[in-house]
Amino acid sequence: QVQLVESGGGLVQAGRSLRLSCARSGSPFGFSIMGWYRQATGQQRVLVADITRGGRTNYADSVRGRCTVSREDDGSAVYLQMMSLKSEDTAVYYCNAKAPWGTEYWGKGTLVTVSS
Repeated sequence: QVQLVESGGGLVQAGRSLRLSCARSGSPFGFSIMGWYRQATGQQRVLVADITRGGRTNYADSVRGRCTVSREDDGSAVYLQMMSLKSEDTAVYYCNAKAPWGTEYWGKGTLVTVSS
């Protein structure tokens, strides 16, 4: 059974940095795309950033220039380095992984709270 487990969330002051990690287990296959989504209270879940197996990255406009997504070469983990955090970055952050045939997997989420 595929599992994605996030870690690294917490309370952080505005302007500081935070690094989220997502570890994969139980998957005998590699994921074509891995990344991060977030969902603020009362809002829809939206893409933050993702990265392909080949290393191509994609960022939401709201975080471009402040975040860096990366992954282990074997796809065992994906990371999100967030800098210059703002209060509007407060959300539950979810790890996402897409199998080559399209199936998506989700972690349970980790809460990031940015205090001003």
